[in-house]
Amino acid sequence: MNAILALEDGTWYRGVAAGASGETSGEVVFNTSMTGYQEVLTDPSYAGQIVTMTAPQIGNYGVASGDAESFIPRVAGFVMRESSPIASNWRADGTLREYLVRNGIVAIADIDTRALTRVLRSAGVMRGVIATGSPDPAALVEKARSIPKMEGADLVKGVTCGSPFEWRDRARDWGEDDHAEFGISPERRSSRRLRVAAYDFGVKYNILRRLSTYGCDVHIFPATAPASELLAIEPDGIFLSNGPGDPAVLSYAIDNVRTLANGDVPMFGICLGHQIMGLAVGASTYKLKFGHRGANHPVKELQSGKVEITSQNHGFAVDPDSLPSDTTVTHLNLYDGTVEGFRHNTKPIFSVQYHPEASPGPHDADYLFREFLDAMEKR
Repeated sequence: MNAILALEDGTWYRGVAAGASGETSGEVVFNTSMTGYQEVLTDPSYAGQIVTMTAPQIGNYGVASGDAESFIPRVAGFVMRESSPIASNWRADGTLREYLVRNGIVAIADIDTRALTRVLRSAGVMRGVIATGSPDPAALVEKARSIPKMEGADLVKGVTCGSPFEWRDRARDWGEDDHAEFGISPERRSSRRLRVAAYDFGVKYNILRRLSTYGCDVHIFPATAPASELLAIEPDGIFLSNGPGDPAVLSYAIDNVRTLANGDVPMFGICLGHQIMGLAVGASTYKLKFGHRGANHPVKELQSGKVEITSQNHGFAVDPDSLPSDTTVTHLNLYDGTVEGFRHNTKPIFSVQYHPEASPGPHDADYLFREFLDAMEKR
């Protein structure tokens, strides 16, 4: 079956359907990872986005239940140069195409993803539509132009959990122990089980896996839960998760994090959690032209000068000039100099823009979980 991808600037591409039949729309972005496509598909931070993979072939190792970052795929659509028809992997539960069809994800393959990526990198990410069958390209372009923009979009409420839960119970029910052998060993484990209250803005499962591996009992709360609910469990630490959309419109989250930041409980944020923490301490955020999405982004840790290769997925960033004087920038992106991390000078709170829990990798920044552990144990 044929398929078409149309962009709001009038550009369109004809290819073949590589997933479910139908039509989908969203912000079209690109990811430069060579592996980890299942993690990309299931990352809640991609809600509302059509993801283009720049690697030439996707799907060759199929999909495996232990590799998901949430219980269903979260992308709005998927774009590939070539979709592998087979799954060559002893862990695979099936092929990528079967997975996309089963979960209703509209996808397109056999298009020039290099050309598409050059358009997105030069002009910036833009709204688009994928439709299967024989649609009119001009009509799809008009549909793309009518899609709501990512700026001003609260997508967190569509991916957060409906009620609080404990990760250890959920992991046991899902048989997480069956996949534990594929995780890396922690730098150290806590001297006692630590209680972490985590805001779910669209949390990736591997973050919860890493916190648990380091010796934490993680209690997950909906994004709209008041700060008092998290404090009521007397946590040793508070975690702010990743998630989708524009951080500036999440007033409920910003207000709650501001309340928590005024206390003395250590707090660690990742990705959207980093942006929310920045807004809570008085900084501002802005939208990047084409974002950072991939598993090969160099970040410099400023105190040591060490360069980490990191996994990233975000379209917004914290404005360094807006950070208050009682905070310090700790990490910078070596591609464009954007802020990749900061910490408060007098309070035990810090955050990073990238993903230290990265699955399938790289693991250069896993030490940040140990630093969170250190902060909790010093309290």
